[in-house]
Amino acid sequence: MNAPLNHPVPLLELDVLRTFVAIAETGSFTAAANAVFRTPSAVSMQIKKLEEMLGRSVFERDARSVSLTADGELLLSYARRLLALNREAVSKFVMPDISGIVRLGSPDDFGERVLPSVLRRFAQTHPSIAVDVVIDQSSSLRKRMANRQLDLTLLTCTGDIDHVGVQIIFTEPIVWAGAKGGSAHLREPLPLSLWEEGCAWRAGALSAMSKDGRDYRIAYMSAHTAGQRAAILSDLAIAPLPKSFLRDDLVELGPKDGLPKLGNYHIGMIVTPDAPAPVRAAADHIRATFDTFSETGRF
Repeated sequence: MNAPLNHPVPLLELDVLRTFVAIAETGSFTAAANAVFRTPSAVSMQIKKLEEMLGRSVFERDARSVSLTADGELLLSYARRLLALNREAVSKFVMPDISGIVRLGSPDDFGERVLPSVLRRFAQTHPSIAVDVVIDQSSSLRKRMANRQLDLTLLTCTGDIDHVGVQIIFTEPIVWAGAKGGSAHLREPLPLSLWEEGCAWRAGALSAMSKDGRDYRIAYMSAHTAGQRAAILSDLAIAPLPKSFLRDDLVELGPKDGLPKLGNYHIGMIVTPDAPAPVRAAADHIRATFDTFSETGRF
């Protein structure tokens, strides 16, 4: 006969697992601390206690990066399942009646860069709401809203757009982006990567070029942010991009490089009148995401 278990198995704390998953996903204790609203030292202490409780190391650390150990990889799968089960259980009590389908529109730039993380978090907090996404140009998304084909949509717009019915939820500068160490901005005529009429970034760039009297040519055209980045990184052209789109492989160009300043652009949102609860929940979540980015610089 087996002896009774004198020492019960310790319980994993969901708050600690949330921190653990955040570190695994960001690859950084500092970034994870920002995500879970704790100090880096508090995050380190949580992981130290977790490793002591398990008797295993879950992260390998060096001066530049953090990566999961084999035990950490195993724990990650359990942690995600436990957190998902917790969200599902809580949602049954906190939001038991909010369910349905939301038809969301978004321009390509934010559809590619922002929506995946936004929708992942929304699915975690609202598991009974399905979101169907349409990626298109802002002008086409407006038409889809008018035709009742969408419940809400994001738009990119400049300062001179008709804002009737549009709530501005985010504003940032447009800048000239060039390849790090590139020379495209030194060529004559200046090679630009743009898209067709209706693109908010194009309008501001061409207006600035006209006022500055700079000779230019459209050397590359792409409707997608990935295509614009390819043109810039290959040093075929420079392009107007939102400042938050710049990464380590891109540099901001401006007056010191002989280029005119560009203005701001806005992210707007249109929500269908008399929107049902699932649509209002999605709209609130998107507003909160952009509010957070304005404060922290992180989506």
